[in-house]
Amino acid sequence: MAEDARAENATPAARERLSRPKPTKKSRKRSRFRRWTRSVARKLGARFGVFAIALMSRTWRARWEGLANVEAGRGEGGGTIIALWHGRMLVPMAHHKNKGWTVLVSQSGDGDTVAPILKRYGYGVIRGSASRGGARALREMLTLLESGAVLIITPDGPRGPLHAMNPGLVWMARATGYVVVPAGFVASRAWHMQSWDRFTVPKPFARVAFVYGPPIAVARNATTAELEAASRQIADAIHACERRAFALLGTEPDG
Repeated sequence: MAEDARAENATPAARERLSRPKPTKKSRKRSRFRRWTRSVARKLGARFGVFAIALMSRTWRARWEGLANVEAGRGEGGGTIIALWHGRMLVPMAHHKNKGWTVLVSQSGDGDTVAPILKRYGYGVIRGSASRGGARALREMLTLLESGAVLIITPDGPRGPLHAMNPGLVWMARATGYVVVPAGFVASRAWHMQSWDRFTVPKPFARVAFVYGPPIAVARNATTAELEAASRQIADAIHACERRAFALLGTEPDG
């Protein structure tokens, strides 16, 4: 009777918890084993990823355009923000290594795999996103920007949908006063993973191109409507950079 009363008076979330069967000793063991196997897979993936990128990237031929826009985008203290699509993260990794640039990486399983690879290539890593660790990550990012760092953000990450802008980027640009430099990183020949971001892996001997567009500012007093407009502007600029990058390579866009 007491249990029935508790269930009747509980909130929907509490009723759902009460209705769940209690985990058995066997199911707890299975759960621990699954967590262990995922952890091992991520570590192996990170180690293999560093080796594979190092091997393949030596065969890639690269072209750059618009690096002056990165310098033009440097704000107080010399920092700037570069925005690119989540699925293109691998394309520039080897060719921009050891520049002291910092990447915002989500606090997710995928982030656990990517973070050590980035560190091995000389990138700084901040763990966080608009949904997890955002406030702490914002403080870290502002400190880095004020010290002159280049900060890399993928505005459609960490969960997508593909090329859907997370409002966190324009909110951060407004809060910090730093501009956003859109970037398009593409490959002439690539594999695309069966993931929400169609993750791009350039094939051996592919040609890659890195294009940086003019900086985009977000006013410190921007309204909600103006933030939405700025978000669309940045998305359009990233797409334009990618189109230009494919044109440099003389290939059709892959999307």
